[in-house]
Amino acid sequence: MKKQNVRTLSLILCMFSYLLVGAAVFDALESESESSRRRILEQKRNEMKKKYRFSEDDYHEIERVVLQAEPHRAGRQWKFAGSFYFAITVITTIGYGHAAPGTDAGKVFCMFYAVLGIPLTLVMFQSLGERMNTFVRYLLHKMKQCLGFRRTEVSMENMVLVGFLSCIGTLCVGAAAFSHFEGWSFFHAYYYCFITLTTIGFGDFVALQKKEDLQEKTPYVAFSFMYILVGLTVIGAFLNLVVLRFLTMNTEDERRDAQERASLKRDRGLLDGGGHILLNPLLLVFGTFICVFVNPNSS
Repeated sequence: MKKQNVRTLSLILCMFSYLLVGAAVFDALESESESSRRRILEQKRNEMKKKYRFSEDDYHEIERVVLQAEPHRAGRQWKFAGSFYFAITVITTIGYGHAAPGTDAGKVFCMFYAVLGIPLTLVMFQSLGERMNTFVRYLLHKMKQCLGFRRTEVSMENMVLVGFLSCIGTLCVGAAAFSHFEGWSFFHAYYYCFITLTTIGFGDFVALQKKEDLQEKTPYVAFSFMYILVGLTVIGAFLNLVVLRFLTMNTEDERRDAQERASLKRDRGLLDGGGHILLNPLLLVFGTFICVFVNPNSS
């Protein structure tokens, strides 16, 4: 079996195994807590029904109003700052879900905007990641020269270490900032930064959702936007360095196999050509031998 097929099957098995392990762990960690929270909510709902004497339909109506009012806590979501925030979450595929188009025209434009914007963003971050890695490799090379290292070549291990430390540093800086501005714990702020910069975007923690933050705290808004874009660039550079190396292994193997097949074909063609060159004189000698010995009078 070809190496590429073996690698693909191995990756499929690893992925499904990873999914099974993840499902088992999340089940063990979250299932009991979910049941507990659900019991508490049921208890509170029954207490509210008795206290305010409203029916099940009344409760669902209140619930619907509360859910619809949730996106409006931060003020006007669709002014320029909020729209810019939403556009970032669309083209970077973060998709918090804190805001969504309410009109049919907005939904149509969002689809077209995403179709063009997502590939453009991926290519941009890919290109920025390559440039950043090239610059970091140059800096490391110069640093080794200045420190008097014998070998000044920058290895893959050096680049991976620098990329990993850059990612951790970026997450820590963001966690400290959002912990201060949002009033979250450092752990929750770090979790928000990780979920954002990996573009998972659950939406359980979303920055700039306090009352009128989008309209009144311009420096913080600008910082949040720049942090997302710069952070995605740093993460993209690291992924470009590590993940894409493995993604190109199949392509490299295919190219190597094609070169080997072409080389074998070329060698076979040379052998066939040499055979013909040797065969023609043999036919000439054999024909002459037949003419001389079969028809002696021909001489």
